[in-house]
Amino acid sequence: MTKTKLSRVLTGLALAAGSFTVAMSAQAQTTQTGSGSSGYSMYAPGSGYFGFNAGRSRYGDRTPGLGGFINDRNNNAYSLYGGSYFNNNFGLELGYNDFGRVNRFGGSTTANGISLSLVGRLPLGQSFNLLGRVGGSYVRTDVSTSPASGVTGGRDSRFGASYGIGAEWNFTPAWSAVLQYDEYNPRYKGGGSERLNTTTLGVRYHF
Repeated sequence: MTKTKLSRVLTGLALAAGSFTVAMSAQAQTTQTGSGSSGYSMYAPGSGYFGFNAGRSRYGDRTPGLGGFINDRNNNAYSLYGGSYFNNNFGLELGYNDFGRVNRFGGSTTANGISLSLVGRLPLGQSFNLLGRVGGSYVRTDVSTSPASGVTGGRDSRFGASYGIGAEWNFTPAWSAVLQYDEYNPRYKGGGSERLNTTTLGVRYHF
């Protein structure tokens, strides 16, 4: 990726993040308060939330290369994110994802990214929701390899589609627990790509 293209990407992300933050702040001032732990009161129009999830990532099964190296696929993953709902069922979410480090091809592979998604919820009573999201992610990969592997090392990045499903339990009027499964499609130096998924558990604070 050229410096000019990278500058445009980072500028676009910064503008999107800034606009998103302003929108969240403006809407939070008009948040409607509700009673109990009702899912609708937590996701009333203009309401916002911040969350932290942690769990496991699973990298795709790339070709092992020429050296017959044993390649890991799993490591720890976490995400930090914030969102705002524009009605009772749909909103926007901006997040940062770290997919951890795995040992492959005689070296290591890491990936992290930023996601902007349309999110939705389907209430299953007063305290439980089904969750979904679909959007785009800018994922950066960094690969080191052994020369004997025949696999290209280096850094690469791309925009790609990402999506996820989850379940939520509202255990207080302001806090909820979330179980989430998400998929991404990063690219690696040399043009290869693969699916990367995460399964995480976390908490959200609603305001």
